[in-house]
Amino acid sequence: MNDFNFYSPTEFVFGKGRENDCGKYVKKYGGSKVLIHYGGQSAIKSGLLDRVRTSLEQSGIGYAELGGVKPNPHDTLVYKGIDLCRSENIDFILAVGGGSVIDSAKAIAIGVPYEGDFWDFYCTKRPEKALPVGTVLTIAAAGSEGSGDSVITKQDGMLKRATGSDVLRPKFSIMDPQLTQTLPAYQTACGATDIMAHVFERYFTNTTEVEITDRLCEAVLLTMLKETPRVIADPDNYEARANIMWAGTVAHTNIVGVGRQQDWNSHGIEHELSALYDCAHGAGLAVIMPAWMEFVYKHNVMRFCQMATRVFGCEMDFENPENTALAGIRAFRRFLHDIGMPINFDELGANQQDIPKLVEKFGLGDGRTGGFVALSSDDVAQIYQIAANAKL
Repeated sequence: MNDFNFYSPTEFVFGKGRENDCGKYVKKYGGSKVLIHYGGQSAIKSGLLDRVRTSLEQSGIGYAELGGVKPNPHDTLVYKGIDLCRSENIDFILAVGGGSVIDSAKAIAIGVPYEGDFWDFYCTKRPEKALPVGTVLTIAAAGSEGSGDSVITKQDGMLKRATGSDVLRPKFSIMDPQLTQTLPAYQTACGATDIMAHVFERYFTNTTEVEITDRLCEAVLLTMLKETPRVIADPDNYEARANIMWAGTVAHTNIVGVGRQQDWNSHGIEHELSALYDCAHGAGLAVIMPAWMEFVYKHNVMRFCQMATRVFGCEMDFENPENTALAGIRAFRRFLHDIGMPINFDELGANQQDIPKLVEKFGLGDGRTGGFVALSSDDVAQIYQIAANAKL
């Protein structure tokens, strides 16, 4: 196990109706005037936005509002939010929604005190100062409610890029599993896929002697295998929703990834798909991650055998371990198919002819990535090709 520091300062407020306390928590963390940042009509129609407003008013906290966040959030709304915060003297941002809303809120938070273009932080600069952010989570997926990460798409050129810093970790996150019960099955499955991908990006490591975090990763994955079909079959299953919501947070606070090298190549490769086609991030990961596994598994066959046997219950073939490794990858792809996820380019709505463009936008040139296996541009192209033609 590698040396590490672990820092996770977010206060998680979990349970039924806890959104009615958001004003109290904004006040606790120093907010006096809030930007309520949200997505579309669901927060309005469900009455959630009214409950949030009422809670803020009861705590004597003023607010402005900015809705309209789309999946794969764009920089254009971030710029609008930065201007609004400055003109309204906003000192706290409350994200009401899922990962896209939270990512957009974090981008606004670092842009307000910065004299330059906030996009600098999605290129080379590291955020060192930001307005405080709180969240009212409505989708279990991205883990943004507990992480210091943010992903934004620049509309000019459709570049999807990430930034990260501890200053972006939310001060508090309110998590009411009931708020996820109205999600369509497809969106629920996309979220579940993203959660599993966050675990796998940490699970496939070259670091040895990491049994504790291996077991934590496997516990989250086994939870998702059990609870995702339950909640798709019965959207009102509160207990299944609760387990998935907390799994999403555990998957991305990095408690399952400390002390070990991590990968993140699947996320990077997928980002180009969702930037170009505006597909759901989880759906793109469902296509890319098994393809990445098929491309790299020979690098450490026994780690894939461990996944296959411990997570997917495959029988170990001691004479030919590659059979076990591949069985585990097939089981993962089958699971994704069974919960309604696409497994290849056609099902995702992507075009094989765009692979050179995707590789170019990935931006390796003649270099290589880091991670479990360092990839070249040719490697990335091969992974896209495997993804394009994948079958059960």
